[in-house]
Amino acid sequence: MSAPVGARVWVVPGGHVPFPAHGPEPAFTAFDQLCVLNAADEDAELELDFYYQDVEPVGPYRLLVGARRIRHVRVNDLIDPEAVRLDRPYGCVLRSPVPVVVQFLRQDTRLPGVVALTGTMAYPG
Repeated sequence: MSAPVGARVWVVPGGHVPFPAHGPEPAFTAFDQLCVLNAADEDAELELDFYYQDVEPVGPYRLLVGARRIRHVRVNDLIDPEAVRLDRPYGCVLRSPVPVVVQFLRQDTRLPGVVALTGTMAYPG
């Protein structure tokens, strides 16, 4: 068995889902997305908590990433325990019982002729 890959705690300090952040499928105009790699031999039952500037944290949002799998999660689609707030800066903390690798991705194509795609790593805690 190889050594575990990743970390159990990841932080995205500068998220922001613009408003409006919608469009006809599949051409969404804007989104924040997490890509999670679980290279472990067991499922990762993730918990995400969102932090805003002037309200109490919201969470946990619960997600499952199967063993030896990846999962893409659009932040815009998270609605339980409540929808992630649009057009508000947020920070997000992801916790996993097994080491995972997390990438944060932002796309914003709201302006005609503009395609902005930013891929960045989340920060392991």
